[in-house]
Amino acid sequence: MQRYPRLAERRRQPARVLSGGERRLLEILRALMMDPQLLLVDEPSIGLEPRSVDAVFEMLADLQHREGVSILIVEQNVRKGLAFANTACMLVSGQSVLAGSARELLHDRAVGRLFLGD
Repeated sequence: MQRYPRLAERRRQPARVLSGGERRLLEILRALMMDPQLLLVDEPSIGLEPRSVDAVFEMLADLQHREGVSILIVEQNVRKGLAFANTACMLVSGQSVLAGSARELLHDRAVGRLFLGD
């Protein structure tokens, strides 16, 4: 909790008074109480303002790199998801259309056309 001072300051307040981003961080921290080897994260950016999205992804990156937690993420923000991931699978209507290195997919023209409007 010391790495997340804003949450530490508000630890005695009910979750319902936290901002959307703070609640998302709290959700992730609660999941970590089980000391998982793999963290499944579904749409961490949905409904959050850009600053909160950045905070959530910073927390996830910290968990991945410092704590060694593996993370499987489903994310509708394609740029953010690919920037975070090592490996990615792109789905259209539930079907895999592209898969591979997230870095390569981020620069793939097909991804740009299908998901980024490029």
